[in-house]
Amino acid sequence: MTVEQIATRLAEYCRREEFSKAQQELYADEAVSIEPFDVPGFDRETKGLPALIEKDKKFSSMVESRYGTAVSRPLIAGNVFSFVLTMDIKVKGQDRSIMTELCVYHVKDGKIISEQFFM
Repeated sequence: MTVEQIATRLAEYCRREEFSKAQQELYADEAVSIEPFDVPGFDRETKGLPALIEKDKKFSSMVESRYGTAVSRPLIAGNVFSFVLTMDIKVKGQDRSIMTELCVYHVKDGKIISEQFFM
């Protein structure tokens, strides 16, 4: 797959809130995920596809309700692409909120090797 195809496919998965499916199909086994700041219960940097899938499961278990997810059109530059992800969610024990982040992905050999989030 090309970078553009990967970006388009990931955006589709994210719009459908199918994050684990996206990871299983599009991510390299050695992929890395970097969060913008320390969050209790999560590592700032997560390495390896199994750990990324577990991180997604952990986050999903904290979400009480989902009210929708929007993803901007991907912006592509060489082997890197980004989009804005906006989730309207209610985390257990918290008020409903809208979480917006810039998501940046690096592709190598047809797979995502890193993701980094900025808020």
